[in-house]
Amino acid sequence: MEGLNKNIVCDLYKSLAARDTATVHRLLAPDIDWWFHGPPAHKFNLMQLLSGGCACNDTNSFNPLSIVAIGSLVVAEGYHIHESGKNHWVHAWTVENGKIITEVKEYLNTSVTVARCRKSDNICITSPRSPKFKNMWHSELTHNASIPRLLLVL
Repeated sequence: MEGLNKNIVCDLYKSLAARDTATVHRLLAPDIDWWFHGPPAHKFNLMQLLSGGCACNDTNSFNPLSIVAIGSLVVAEGYHIHESGKNHWVHAWTVENGKIITEVKEYLNTSVTVARCRKSDNICITSPRSPKFKNMWHSELTHNASIPRLLLVL
């Protein structure tokens, strides 16, 4: 299933680059749940592109350098160079049944670590250093950057 989920997200990015709005809309749930973490000035960049509300000339703004599937979650990472600098982004897509994207969590200029937490005796371990946590993925492009760091727990 992870392979199918990754393929769906890869197809989405290819469709965005090709400005194929019909395919983009076919791959996204009509009521997609979107969550954003980053500078407010960039809050709607991805959502405008997904909804067709942006006539962006730079379709490579969201060209992923890596895409990894972890169950129903597919994480993509890349960056966008613009006139005032460089923005690092991470998108965490939720794919339902290997068919449609139902959720996206967008992180801009934020380092993200994805971890799985095992529950024990109905107690969720709160320390990421606990042996109950298993790191599944982490941002590669932000190691030396002074930016917020977030833990996305599955």
